[in-house]
Amino acid sequence: MAPGKQAVRKAVIPAAGLGTRFLPATKSQPKEMLPVVDKPAIQYVVEEAVRAGIRDILIITGRGKRTLEDHFDRSFELEHYLEAAGKFDLLKEMRDIAEMADIHYVRQGEPRGLGHAVSVAAEHVGDEPFVVLLGDDLMVDDSRVLRDMLAVHERHASSVVALKAFPPEKISSYGCVRSEPVEENLVRVLDIVEKPAPEVAPSNLAVMGRYVLTPEIFDVLGRIAPGAGGEIQLTDAMATLLDDQPIYGHVFEHGRFDVGDKRDYLRATVELGVERDDLGPEFGSFLADLVRRKKLD
Repeated sequence: MAPGKQAVRKAVIPAAGLGTRFLPATKSQPKEMLPVVDKPAIQYVVEEAVRAGIRDILIITGRGKRTLEDHFDRSFELEHYLEAAGKFDLLKEMRDIAEMADIHYVRQGEPRGLGHAVSVAAEHVGDEPFVVLLGDDLMVDDSRVLRDMLAVHERHASSVVALKAFPPEKISSYGCVRSEPVEENLVRVLDIVEKPAPEVAPSNLAVMGRYVLTPEIFDVLGRIAPGAGGEIQLTDAMATLLDDQPIYGHVFEHGRFDVGDKRDYLRATVELGVERDDLGPEFGSFLADLVRRKKLD
């Protein structure tokens, strides 16, 4: 790293949402704790940050989210049972969950949008660049997207956002950028619009749930007015930040699941299950047989 450049050491994971897309399953449990195969979704996100070299993690929570804290804490009763039962592999796995990162928690108070959730992290982050990882987006590419974004930040000392191409009929579900190419898989962002109608979308590149942000974003978040949906939008703050500093976009194609969407949640469970050495062969045979039977019906 060049002299004077500051490594990104901290990650923020907003997890205060109500999970209404998964009701009634999320009526009494956080959506981030829904299992994908045998791990809660948020554990995949924390592991992604850790694999990218970031161990100082702040999770933004809200009411009814205490099980998130319990999951990443030690469970001495469970550990005692596993040790007494001779289940040492499981014992190690449970201890590793509690020791994988330094995890901190702060409550958002009320759901006022992603931008407001990120602003709650200002005191913890301080005057440093940091990463934001959305808990609904699972990146199962061994953290390549995040690592590539961190490399772009190191080269340009600027904010970086993950981008993925979507067909016009789906672009209105996301933030969307107007951009100019810089090199392969890298663009310079010229404008960001939150959830534009397809006919006015500036491009087909949608903002995904990974950001590397400079600390100046906190000042902007404190100044902007509520945007789409009456919420403080992170995309609006980034569009304002463009007046003072560049923002780059890392374009990727594969390895992302939106586990806040029921269909993508099922797809993630199936694909990750098939890839498992302990589950894949038998589960894959079941799926192949299921497809054959459905074709015969």
